[in-house]
Amino acid sequence: MSWLLFLSDLIVPLTFAAILSYAFLRRMPVYDHFITGAKEGFGTVLNIAPTIIGLMIAVGMLRASGALDLLGAFISPLTTRLGYPTEAVPLTLMRLVSSSAATGLLLDLFERYGPDSFMGRFVSIMMSSTETVFYTMSIYFMSVKITKTRHTLTGALLANFSGVMASLWLTRQLYPG
Repeated sequence: MSWLLFLSDLIVPLTFAAILSYAFLRRMPVYDHFITGAKEGFGTVLNIAPTIIGLMIAVGMLRASGALDLLGAFISPLTTRLGYPTEAVPLTLMRLVSSSAATGLLLDLFERYGPDSFMGRFVSIMMSSTETVFYTMSIYFMSVKITKTRHTLTGALLANFSGVMASLWLTRQLYPG
């Protein structure tokens, strides 16, 4: 096991060295390519900044207004019938939009229930089994200027829902009670 840890510590520097060695052997202008890539990256950041700012403002408003808790209370009869913890609804919805806001809600649940509780384990597995669908789609599609997303949102939401349900099932199997 120690050799695996040693290898994992070296993988990034070795990959970096291999790329540089390959470029030098092929006599490629490494620094020029780096500068070109950095300029393109900066342009991408400028293009997606309004979307990021808009998402951050929307997330802050949803969290501060209590709208997520209200929605959770509204659908609690359904979630209770399905065996889904109502307290996890705000986190589940926020995870679709913002990973950092979802992490804040996750920490709130950890404080209330503890990380080793059923709730703590469920939301931990859920966070690692789902994606920030709306954030990811807006960033990726805006950066490459895709306007027709076809079935991407439907597929992403279905995959996210599957991840949430699999997390609940897995938590129930591994940590009953």
